[in-house]
Amino acid sequence: MSEQGDGRDHNPTGFTMWMAGGGVKGGQVFGATDDLGLYAVEDRLHVHDLHATILNLLGVDHTSSSIPTKAAPSASIRTKAHAFKKIVS
Repeated sequence: MSEQGDGRDHNPTGFTMWMAGGGVKGGQVFGATDDLGLYAVEDRLHVHDLHATILNLLGVDHTSSSIPTKAAPSASIRTKAHAFKKIVS
């Protein structure tokens, strides 16, 4: 599948992540994609929520921290993101 000609777009709307340790429940599957595996249709997370979840697992409060980037500090992680608590054991 490609939206812009030849090649793949690396599933920008539905992807897989494998996590282990750090308080993550083992043997769990969360979320689902459509029949083609192209679009996330269940338990969708924004990348900011994923970052907040990882910071939470590391013991960092994402609401009071600032992650510098090349452009500017990521205020959206502080204000809009939510840690996904279903994966925590």
